[in-house]
Amino acid sequence: MRLDKYLKVSRIIKRRTVANEVCDAKHVTVNGKVARASLEIKVGDIIEIQMGSNLSRYEVLSVSEHATKEDAALMFRQLS
Repeated sequence: MRLDKYLKVSRIIKRRTVANEVCDAKHVTVNGKVARASLEIKVGDIIEIQMGSNLSRYEVLSVSEHATKEDAALMFRQLS
């Protein structure tokens, strides 16, 4: 699954266009490397998002095309 779609489906970022913009601005890293929106995400990846002075880290626990609000919270684990 693409990084931008994963961020939206998991509800880490509410809108896919915002996820695209954050990736284009190089504020997202996956496993320590700057990531583009088209990067394929897999279980075990570590996603870091820099929003202003706030750094959030997430571990990918599952990847699915669709998720309910409850299932979305189970797709990742927040590390910091």
